[in-house]
Amino acid sequence: MMFKNYLLYLLPLSIASLFSLNSCEKVFEPDNYVAYFGGEIINPQENYVLFLKDDTIIDTLFLDENNRFLHKFDSLTPGLYTFRHNPEYQYVYFDKNDSLMIRLNAYDFDNSLAFCGRGDEKNNFLIDLFLKNEESKAQLYDILEKPQDQFITSIDSSFNKAKSFYLKRKAQIGWSEDFDNVAQASLNFNYYYKKELYPYAHKYKTGECILKKLPDNFYSYRNNINYNDNNLANFSPFVKYVTVMLNNITYKNCKGEHFDEMSLDNNIAKLNIVDTLIENQKIKNIVLNNVAYMYLLEDQNMYNNKKFIDRYLELSTDKEQQQEVSQIYNSVQNLKIGNPLPKISLIDSLSNPIDIADLTHNKRTVVFFWTSHADSHLRISHKKIQAIQLQHPELNFVAVNINDTKDTWMHELKKYNFKGVTELHANDFEEIKKQWVITKIHRTILLNPDGTIENAFANLFDIHFEKSLNQ
Repeated sequence: MMFKNYLLYLLPLSIASLFSLNSCEKVFEPDNYVAYFGGEIINPQENYVLFLKDDTIIDTLFLDENNRFLHKFDSLTPGLYTFRHNPEYQYVYFDKNDSLMIRLNAYDFDNSLAFCGRGDEKNNFLIDLFLKNEESKAQLYDILEKPQDQFITSIDSSFNKAKSFYLKRKAQIGWSEDFDNVAQASLNFNYYYKKELYPYAHKYKTGECILKKLPDNFYSYRNNINYNDNNLANFSPFVKYVTVMLNNITYKNCKGEHFDEMSLDNNIAKLNIVDTLIENQKIKNIVLNNVAYMYLLEDQNMYNNKKFIDRYLELSTDKEQQQEVSQIYNSVQNLKIGNPLPKISLIDSLSNPIDIADLTHNKRTVVFFWTSHADSHLRISHKKIQAIQLQHPELNFVAVNINDTKDTWMHELKKYNFKGVTELHANDFEEIKKQWVITKIHRTILLNPDGTIENAFANLFDIHFEKSLNQ
């Protein structure tokens, strides 16, 4: 494989030799679980890579002066792991005695990621399948409004192509049964996700209730899903599927014409379904936490979420996550209408500390967010603001860069040379996530002329956003 040789060429001779040796048919003792993980990060955003199992950090792997790292694990249990180079992450699967090297460009994390070494083929399969799934999801928005026969034909076509790819690589590589469980989950849950999303997304886009027109066996796969599989507890395709499945079930049980997936009643119903559906407490906690995060970050829930929190705390046994969810709840309460916006560390392009309240100049102010890691949003959001400026010259506009180093932020400002917007940089990404509950890049905050909060949970791309500016 030419690309594998190219990767090895980029490493120091000692490391390249290590990975070459471990890629051969070397015999290991039955009780020997030594494994290696290393690689190179181009355009790194931090000087380290985090290595995790089930969202728990196992080790911090620091980059050297050449942005490379290598770590020997004296004993690594086979299974699915995560490596994170903020703000991105990806999965890596280790069988016994695997020695894996990665190479990626942090500016194009997923698309540039490649593995080499002992165990590389199955991991390259996972990232290839992930990219295929992402491509099919990107096309999903347009087909959700299609009649059910066209929708089914479309998703079946993309699924069959992905399944053919899976079967071909499985035959070629001959991977383990445990890995096959992960591979099938990556394949199937992407497909199931689309089927669960269809009824209520179709209703939202077209106004048509499609449920009664769906074939009787449309959701028959649910009977074969193991919701208590520990190996999939933190696997994103599984968690995303369960989330959208809960939405679909509450939609099916909704007696009214209007379905609000983020209503208090529907989200308490989701918590109760999780409690009934999932026996494994570890997995139950993960899904409960996901429901809580999704619910608490919606502005319409700010005044009635105490009942939700009480039910969540009754069902969850994860004390650490309970504390985090409660912290989000408290932070959300601080963002109520009329409250002052909590102060965080912000600087301007001259590194001067800035308080947004001092920038309102007795004008209503629109605060929006961007990062170099979401380049299309960066450009589209500023373009949207420029259009709004023409219609609302009386407003003040502030852009806050998050999750970038100061140098990267300055580079992007010089590259695009934005006009008519006050550009600021958040020094501490964790602080802004905690204080302003910024977890979605499209979040927008509207401030009153006196600097108090008008709406802390607006969306720049919501169809009603500009209408709210006319009030």
